[in-house]
Amino acid sequence: MPKALWIAHVEVTDPVAYARYAEGAGPAIAAHGGKFIARAARYVTLEGADRARHVVGVFPSLEAAEACYHSPEYQAALDHARGASVRDLVIVELVEDATL
Repeated sequence: MPKALWIAHVEVTDPVAYARYAEGAGPAIAAHGGKFIARAARYVTLEGADRARHVVGVFPSLEAAEACYHSPEYQAALDHARGASVRDLVIVELVEDATL
């Protein structure tokens, strides 16, 4: 089963509330086998809307990443991000021969 990437583009509007999201999201992501491979690092926007924060996580599968998103633990954390950020989040399955 191919791994999947969790890709978020975020503009934080309330840093205090968003920090509470991050505190809960990290453990929820780890509990579903996810780990961060890029987070708030240097970036260049070549096309589309610019967001100040970009996060990429890798999960064992698309299903694991989606289960994480819908889990009670992640949803509890996400409650802090709602109203504290503008976010786009996608989960993308890796091609079978990709290595991470």
